[in-house]
Amino acid sequence: MNWASFSTAEPELAAITEERFGAFRHHVLATLRRDGSPRTSGLEADFRGGELWLGMMAGSRKALDLRRDPRFALQANPGDGTGMGGGDVRIAGRAYEVEGERKSGYAKEVEPPEPFHLFRTELTEVVRTYVEDDRYLVVQVWTPGASLRTLRRA
Repeated sequence: MNWASFSTAEPELAAITEERFGAFRHHVLATLRRDGSPRTSGLEADFRGGELWLGMMAGSRKALDLRRDPRFALQANPGDGTGMGGGDVRIAGRAYEVEGERKSGYAKEVEPPEPFHLFRTELTEVVRTYVEDDRYLVVQVWTPGASLRTLRRA
């Protein structure tokens, strides 16, 4: 399921997620190394044309990780201090490298430093965690084909 499909299924959570990712430029991407251990790297996420795009420098370790194993998790930058307006948001899924016309079209629009890798994403989970009424920890979990689950803990 791409970003457009998720946005149609859960428009409120999608809007909050885009807002959280839009609040800061750099976020944290987790990929899997060859030995299966996690690798975290900084990344700029781009919501454009109904897709969540992951762009990165040519030959970067995170790009090579995704070529080998497309699973990823992307954590929104929480910002300074502990305010976290809108909550803590993360997206998990699979990322697939894009070449040809789609990559060229993206490059014309965004003008990233060349050469670069471009990955489109398919979502497997979106999670938002926030505090409600200074009393409850609220966790919203979305997965494809399931209703949004909301858990509240005192």
